[in-house]
Amino acid sequence: MKNLLFFLFSILIFQTAQSQKNSLKKILVLQQPGIKDTIFHLSTLDSIRADLPATLIKGSQSGPTFTITAGIHGMEYPAIASLLQLRREINPQKLKGNLIIIPIMNLQSFYQRTPFVNPSDNLNLNRVFPGNKTGSITEVIADFITTQVFDATDVFLDLHGGDVNEDLIPFICYYDNKEFKEQTRLVSRLSENSGFSTIVSYPYVIAEGRPAMYAFKQAVRLGIPALSIEIGKLGNCEKSDVSFTKNAVYLMLKELQMYESKKVIPGAPAKNKYNRQAYVPGPGQGLFYSSFKAGSRVIKEEEIGYITDVFGRNVKIITAPQSGTILYKAGRLPVNEGETLFCIGYKAVN
Repeated sequence: MKNLLFFLFSILIFQTAQSQKNSLKKILVLQQPGIKDTIFHLSTLDSIRADLPATLIKGSQSGPTFTITAGIHGMEYPAIASLLQLRREINPQKLKGNLIIIPIMNLQSFYQRTPFVNPSDNLNLNRVFPGNKTGSITEVIADFITTQVFDATDVFLDLHGGDVNEDLIPFICYYDNKEFKEQTRLVSRLSENSGFSTIVSYPYVIAEGRPAMYAFKQAVRLGIPALSIEIGKLGNCEKSDVSFTKNAVYLMLKELQMYESKKVIPGAPAKNKYNRQAYVPGPGQGLFYSSFKAGSRVIKEEEIGYITDVFGRNVKIITAPQSGTILYKAGRLPVNEGETLFCIGYKAVN
């Protein structure tokens, strides 16, 4: 028995080592149709380590490679749970093309229950793209996604949700990139067929020489059709949010002619579309109060909240800079200077 266990362990180590040597694209080419779970072991120059779990699903027929990620922020649970369910349900024999599923991009944040940042270096993974292979561990993860994952990707979907202090409405979003018009048309179509009632398009602006910062914005910069989902709130993991997210992915797979599931529920047309966003930053550290919820309509210059100090004094009034709908807002009492208190979506006439 000991010899058998040693033999199996040796195979595992060998396979892991081979995975580290080969590019992700080459691994997919060499893989036989089926499902392969693997862990990529990443490390900084000073030996700070991080593991990146990934499931590679190769279909029995040729087609595009669709990469879906979650857990870039470790406390956005519905996105993570939906990908783990998807991994169990997908039948490679019915799949055209490949799926790369990375359910938890930031394991340190996930297991230590740290919102937004990786506790190893206190950096937000969704603010450091394209990353740096010689940087801190968060930058190394971003570099691996940029150089290895995106290199093997034809379509990219990044799943997010309301972290422990965020109240939000479910929405799907993409960048309105005028340079890559064909890619923008594709993600617009995927959004329209996702079943989400709210679609948000962001203006695509990156100054010369500036980093993309965000994962799916980096993918867009590389010419990859990319979009993102926001669902769930306040660090909760509701079964309905998990099911809805998974259903949206199935609808996208169907639209891409990659996969059809009997479980899929046809999506209703989107009711709300916003192509501009107004952000309300916190004017200082304090206690935040608001009777408005995500999804509420607000009017320009209307009072929508206030901040006090720890004694309940020195009230700072928060007003809406723009009429529109609250897409997400701070949902807990403590806030710090510069943190987003509200994101208001509205439609601008082009």
